[in-house]
Amino acid sequence: MSDLLFQWLRIAAPYLCAAAGGVLSERAGIIALTLEGYLLAGAFGAALGALATDGPWLGVAAGIGAATAVAALHAAATLRFRADQVVTGVALNLLVDGATTFVLRRVYDSSANSPRVEGFGSGGDLGSPVGWLALLALPALWWLLARTRFGLRVRAVGEAPEAATTAGISVARVRWLAVLGSGALAGLGGAFLALDQHKFSTGMTAGRGFIALAAVIFGRWDPLRTAGACLLFAAAETLQIRLQGTAAIPSQFTEMIPYALTIVALATLAGRAAAPAALGKAES
Repeated sequence: MSDLLFQWLRIAAPYLCAAAGGVLSERAGIIALTLEGYLLAGAFGAALGALATDGPWLGVAAGIGAATAVAALHAAATLRFRADQVVTGVALNLLVDGATTFVLRRVYDSSANSPRVEGFGSGGDLGSPVGWLALLALPALWWLLARTRFGLRVRAVGEAPEAATTAGISVARVRWLAVLGSGALAGLGGAFLALDQHKFSTGMTAGRGFIALAAVIFGRWDPLRTAGACLLFAAAETLQIRLQGTAAIPSQFTEMIPYALTIVALATLAGRAAAPAALGKAES
C-alpha cells in the first residue's frame, strides 16, 4: 500500500509544481499555455546541469534557470511587445521541444535520451528532496496569494488592472514577476522529472503541462483546489501504469485514462468556473 501511495505522490510532483506556476501566472492575468515548455526546459536544464557538475542540486538550479529563461521570453513577448498570449505560448512550446532535441543531438549525439543522471541518493520513498518541495508548492502559493502584499497585488492586476494602476501598482512589474515565478515553479517540476527518471528524454513531459493547466481551470484558479485536481489526475496516471500489461484491457485504452479524465473534468465541471477578469487581456 505504501508503494502505491509514494508512486502516486511521485507522479503528482511535476503536476503540482507546474500547476502552481499556472495559478500564479493566470491570477496575474497571463495565460499559462507555456507550462509544457517550462516543464520540458526544466527537465532538460536539470539533466545538463547534473551531468556537467555531478551535482543534483546544481542540476535543479540549472533546470529552474532554464525554465525561467523561457518564461522571460514569454513575458517579454506578451508584456513588452503585446503579442497574443495564446500564440506566444504555442510558439514557445514548439521552440523548446525543437531546441532540446537539437541540443541533445549536438551535445550527446542522440535525438532520444541523455546519458544517465545519478540524481539524488536520498529523499525517502518519494525519491528526491525536490519531491517533498513539490508537495508544498501549492499550499505555499495559497499563503503567498492570501496573506502577503505581493499576493494581493497579483490578484489585483489579474482582476482589475486599471484599478491597480490607479492605486499605484505597476501592473507590468507584477506580471513580469508572476510569469518568471511561474517558470521557476514549473522548472522545479521538470527538474524533479529528469532526476527521478535519471535521464532526459525528448518529449518526456508527455502533456503534463497541459494537464496541469487543466487542473488550474478545474480547481477554479484556487491553489488548494488545484492541488486536489492535480492529485486526482496523478491518481489516474497511477492507475494507468498499474493496469499496463493487463491482458483484459488493451494498452491503448489504459494509456488514454489520464487524458480522458482531463477532458471529462473540463467538459463537466470547469465551465462553471470564473476565470480572473483580466486573464489574457493586454495592459491598456
